Amino acid sequence: MIDYEKLTADIHRWAAELGFRRIGVAGIELREDEAHLTDWLAAGHHGTMDYMARHGLKRSRPADLRPGTLCVICARMDYAPEAIEHAWNVLEDGERAYVSRYALGRDYHKLLRARLQKLAERIGEAVGPFGYRVCTDSAPVLEKALARHAGLGWIGKHTLLLARDAGSWFFLGEILTDLPLPIDTPASAHCGTCTRCIDVCPTRAIVAPYRLDARRCISYLTIELRGAIPHDLRPLLGNRIFGCDDCQLVCPWNTFAQATPERDFLPRHGLDGAALADLFAWTGHEFLERTQGMAIRRAGYTGWLRNIAVALGNAPATAAVIAALKSRAEDPSALVREHVAWALQRHCANG
Repeated sequence: MIDYEKLTADIHRWAAELGFRRIGVAGIELREDEAHLTDWLAAGHHGTMDYMARHGLKRSRPADLRPGTLCVICARMDYAPEAIEHAWNVLEDGERAYVSRYALGRDYHKLLRARLQKLAERIGEAVGPFGYRVCTDSAPVLEKALARHAGLGWIGKHTLLLARDAGSWFFLGEILTDLPLPIDTPASAHCGTCTRCIDVCPTRAIVAPYRLDARRCISYLTIELRGAIPHDLRPLLGNRIFGCDDCQLVCPWNTFAQATPERDFLPRHGLDGAALADLFAWTGHEFLERTQGMAIRRAGYTGWLRNIAVALGNAPATAAVIAALKSRAEDPSALVREHVAWALQRHCANG
């Protein structure tokens, strides 16, 4: 006979040993969140991310994704950078590239998935074979809603999960399981009347509290979007070439975040403040070599150059910036050429 209370306590201990800061257990009833998802999709706020609509309600019904699921073990791993001030310094320097802090080190999907798999195997050693599925953005799951139900935090007005002791600087992962573990108490919300995240958004992508229009979000524009970035949004991107952290940087709750102990999440190749012109000079081979094992790979080399071209168009018209743009005026990619032409024209218009 399995003592599920004791097993849950053991899971907490094993998770901590694997580097997870917190875990919790959620039930699988997500009716209210499913309605929010349906409305969001109907409004077209998912943009070109067709897979969001394709997965349909499976995302809000864990038992449809993994038959037999009774609950979900939700895990949190912190990635807070050591100096938030450094992030602001980079954003204020138009000739340097801003990369979202989550993407500066190793791709978290691989690290979390491996750790969650180890946790599942440790559970199996204790109870014998059991049904489960590990998820780290690798399956259609409403992870923030589940994490809220598991007591890990509340969903903020910027749609990110917030915790009292870590703000939003953390990754989430899940284990869908058929084990009848005790369910945790959902977290309560603590945003109050604060609207800093809404007010700071460069592109006004947070169209209402708890409502994000991905089509205007810089993370979507620089990572998910494969075509041309809309002309009216390009100047608003500033020097952000992969993702955006503004809503996190201004959040009061992030003052409580502690620097991550995970060495794999530390910045690689000086990407926490590299010069735009230097990154624009990377060859395709250099891009693949230097982003190996990193989330930045998701943008692809063409997307990477497109993003940097926009940032260079927003940069001060220095000799280095103009020279960098002219070096790719005849780039093999029509997408890159178009964004370079826009950037050069912008400098001519401003000069």
